[in-house]
Amino acid sequence: MTEVFIYDALRTPFGKGNRNGALFEVRPIDLLSKCLNALQKRNQLATESIADLIIGCVVPAGGQADNIAKTALLHANWSASIPGLQINRFQTSGLVAVGLAAAKIKAGWENLTVAGGIESMSRIHRSDHRGAISSDPDIMNKIGSIPSGVAADLIATMEGFSKEQLDNYAFKSIQKAIIAHQKAYFNKSIIPIYDQNKIAILEKDETINLGATLENISANSPVFPKSQRFGFDAIALRKYPLVEQIIPFHSDNNIAQSADNAALILVGNAAQKETVGLKARAKIIAINTVSTELTITHKGGIEAAKKVLNQAKLKPKDIDLWYINESFAAPALLFQQTFKIADKKLNPCGGNIAFGDALGANGAVLLGMLIDELERQNLKRGLVALSAEGGIGTSMIIEIV
Repeated sequence: MTEVFIYDALRTPFGKGNRNGALFEVRPIDLLSKCLNALQKRNQLATESIADLIIGCVVPAGGQADNIAKTALLHANWSASIPGLQINRFQTSGLVAVGLAAAKIKAGWENLTVAGGIESMSRIHRSDHRGAISSDPDIMNKIGSIPSGVAADLIATMEGFSKEQLDNYAFKSIQKAIIAHQKAYFNKSIIPIYDQNKIAILEKDETINLGATLENISANSPVFPKSQRFGFDAIALRKYPLVEQIIPFHSDNNIAQSADNAALILVGNAAQKETVGLKARAKIIAINTVSTELTITHKGGIEAAKKVLNQAKLKPKDIDLWYINESFAAPALLFQQTFKIADKKLNPCGGNIAFGDALGANGAVLLGMLIDELERQNLKRGLVALSAEGGIGTSMIIEIV
């Protein structure tokens, strides 16, 4: 079958996902359109050659509603022939979007496609747009669904993780991000955001806590105390009766905070090297999406990684670098221990605990970071995996070319 190549990857800086964030003044449509404009300019694209734009967006409401993919194409003055698709598979959406684009190219149905994700968390509040799986008490009780924070604490409790271990993991993530920020490792992919007067709004990630210390990370109280769990512990303990109680381990400093971001990946077949003059950066080796047990929702990424390794006939030792989403420290630490990954190989430039959680954009962001870092370190093979609500997980293996 047709081989699938990644020709470019770019993103906006991470903005704080609240009204004090620099990107609060930027409409979601503008964030995505600026990425499209930058992608076109960087690669001298004739936009009529693009088959589709597939965009992950977890909260398609307000300025992100009505198929923002199609609207952004028109706003960026791309060809009207591109249809545009907006998808939601929770936190895996951005990587699933790339996977869908890759699958159509591998099947020979398309030649060149753009995929990625967006989430403006400063403008869209997830709590105002939740469905039955996370807001209807009757449905949640029936299917065993609990909030992701409670599920993360359940993992920590069952695995015997201490708060000290979780805080240490978070501190390492932030330290890696600080080093990458200071050494400008992200400059290759970040698209600075300017206003209509060409005045800079945000040029670098503003979410990294440059003054973080292990002491101030450890000082915070639990963000999900027992008094605010509203019976969700009972749902979890009914599923796992051998657990006596769920200990609240996670605080504001060892979880990912809300963030704004948009990211794009340019995907195509081998013919684009000759017909369009593009230079391939990486080749997609294997992709898949799975679903696992709902109550401990964060294990999807682990199972997806196992499956994609098996699909590619590879072992964990064959992977040079790994990137995973870090919604909470406990699931990330469990992922690391499951595959016995050295610190320097896992999220080498930091993860979501350092940068923030931009939901629909995360998968495309992490894939882009993985490509950049494999190139910088002159390494070959990388794996990206994300967990999401509903027990969903997705994973992809790439090789630098």
